[in-house]
This record gives sequence, C-alpha cells and structure tokens, in this order.
Amino acid sequence: MSSVTDLDREHVWHPYAPVPARGPAHVVSRAEGVRLTLADGRELVDGMSSWWAAIHGYNHPRLNQALRDQVEDMAHVMFGGLTHEPAVRLAHTLATMTGLPKVFFADSGSVAVEVAIKMAFQFTGRSRLLTVRGGYHGDTFGAMAVCDPVNGMHHLFSGALPEHVFADRPPAGFDEDYAARLEALVAAHAHELAAIIVEPVVQGAGGMHFYHPAYLRRLRELADEHNVLLIADEIATGFGRTGELFGCDHAGVRPDIMCLGKALTGGYLSLAATLCTERVAAGIGVLMHGPTFMANPLATAVAGASLELLRERPWREEVGRIEAGLVAGLAEAAEAPGVRDVRVLGAIGVIETHDPVDVLKIQDIVMEHGVWLRPFNRLIYTMPPYSIGDDLQRVTTAMTAAARALGPA
Repeated sequence: MSSVTDLDREHVWHPYAPVPARGPAHVVSRAEGVRLTLADGRELVDGMSSWWAAIHGYNHPRLNQALRDQVEDMAHVMFGGLTHEPAVRLAHTLATMTGLPKVFFADSGSVAVEVAIKMAFQFTGRSRLLTVRGGYHGDTFGAMAVCDPVNGMHHLFSGALPEHVFADRPPAGFDEDYAARLEALVAAHAHELAAIIVEPVVQGAGGMHFYHPAYLRRLRELADEHNVLLIADEIATGFGRTGELFGCDHAGVRPDIMCLGKALTGGYLSLAATLCTERVAAGIGVLMHGPTFMANPLATAVAGASLELLRERPWREEVGRIEAGLVAGLAEAAEAPGVRDVRVLGAIGVIETHDPVDVLKIQDIVMEHGVWLRPFNRLIYTMPPYSIGDDLQRVTTAMTAAARALGPA
C-alpha cells in the first residue's frame, strides 16, 4: 500500500507550490497545545498558528466540546430563508465587539473581501478602489486586484484584473510628506472611488510591514471628507494579534466595512464575516452574494466558543509577553549579515532578509530546532498561538539560527 507521503506527492497540489513539489510535505498525525506531532514521531512547536488562525492552540477541550454539542443537533443547514442560534449569537457578539451592526457570513477570508468590495460597489455605484502598495487581501480575483501589483504573489494575473488606485506603501513612522501625497491621491480620484481598502497597521502576507496608526486615522478622515467608504481588512490583524483587539483600535477608528476571518474559529473551521454599518446596509438593500456553506452551524458554534474563550483569557497580557519575548529573542538575529530588518508588533515577529530565502533550507534548519515555520520570499516570521509560553524561546532560537545561515547579503 502506498504511503501518505507517496499519495500526497502523486495527487495533492499544495498552496503556492509547483507540481511535482520540490520537497515532501510533512505528515502531521496529531496537534495538541502548541505542538505538532509528525507521523515519524518528531514534535514541532508551531510558530505559525496554522497561518495565524489557531490562537488558542490545538485540541482545546472547550472548542472540541462546542463542536461535539453542535453536531448532535445539525452539521449544516442552508442560510437562505433559514437561520439558527449559533450564527445569530455569533453575529450579535461580532457586532458588539466591533460596533458594526450588520454581519454577512462567508466561508473564507478572500470571499469576505469579495463581499466587502461588492458592498462598496453596490452602495456607491462606483467601481474603483484605492489601496496602498505592499498589501495582501486574498487569492480570488477581486481580492487579487487590490494586492500589491508589482511585488505581490499575483503578478501572473495582472492583465486580467481591474486596475485600481495605489498609493505608496505607508512608512513605519509618521511622515508629513507621505500624508500630503496620500491626501492628494484620494482627492484626485474621489469622484471614481467606491472605497479605500487597507489592512490596519500591519500589512500581512504582502511583506509583514507595520505602519503608523496616524495614517489609518487620516484615511478615515479622507473617506469622510470625500464621501468614500473605508474597508478594514482585519482578517490577519483581528482578535488580538497586534496587541489590540483589532488593528483599527490602534488608531481609534471604526471602518464602514470590516472583513474578519482566520482566528475567528480559533483555527478549527473555515469561516469569515464581512460587517458594515447600518448606513451601508440600508443603502445596499439586497446583497447579491450567497455562499452555500454560509454561517455553517459547526463553524459558527466553534467561533462563538472561541470568542468566549478569548474574552475570558488574559490575551492582552499573553500577547504582551510574546511581544517582549520576540523583541529579546530576535535581537541577535538583527546582527546577521543577510538580515535587512527585524521587527515585532504584538504576537508578530519578523526577520526580513536582503534576498529571497530558500524555503526548504530554512524549514530544515528550524525543524532541527524542533520548530515549524513557513517562510516566504524575504521573510522568516512567526505568529504563534497566544498560549505558547516558554516554547517561544525555542521559536526565536530557531529563527536566529536560520538568519545566521543566510550568509552575507
């Protein structure tokens, strides 16, 4: 009988990877707490939270129980013309947390962005968006069109995508000249813009850049001044990752539309949501979108349990300890000759290199240290579960070892 590894190589096409794959996919047999157990018996500390989603760690008894309880009633039911308690209660919780009262459920972060774009187009009657370079909003076509058009991962599709308006990447510190250029760009295109869409404070998969919250405040003011909507893509930044509950909280602003996903279910099931103000919802009326698995009862039940758990746990203190541990643990990596920058915000730690890294080589190094990371392009980074505790030191040691192995720029 063929092994799982052999069958995987024969049939499975993994994300952002060629076929056949350059290297093997590592078979996971169990996930518990912050550790992944591989089929060969090795244990790895997960420094990725399964692409930033498993904020409570794995196999959590409260979340497991929420799924068991819900599956006894129903695993799924269509959401057109029907409703159910887990989805309704989750919508109420999200509305209370964000101050945005209308909640449209979707089944992935990319789809949540697509829904946000549809909302903006229907509400305004306009069909261009303004965003900033260096962003990432998902892999579907509408979302790809507002990802970085030059250095992003979707350049292969540039000729097929709508052309939107791009400002330069926001600087880390506040710069009056940049703010003035941003104001001029919004003013010049306001007549054709439906919305401004940005990732608040942290640009995720587009390069893990952090920018000053004052720019987000200015975008809120510009949107109001020019009658343009503000969309906050909080899929990566939501639920405490940056040290605040949402990225927008760093700037003290509320968007017109917000996209949520990733950590929403604590990493258990795919679920996303697009939230908006009463004004936007009333101006749209019928939204022409309806995913088959929208508001899936299992996903909304575990999401409700995850948010309840987040409210109960001292997540702010946990993220603060992670931030301090990342600052201390990655300081030495900044001295490595192949390293361009080291930066930390909340439970996000980033080593940016001068040149693109060899993903398989870096993974081999960190796995030798008992750690799982998934680097990309010029980034070796971590977004660990909030419950990581003392295992964080193992992650930063592995990242530093990988940085030392890069060689000179």
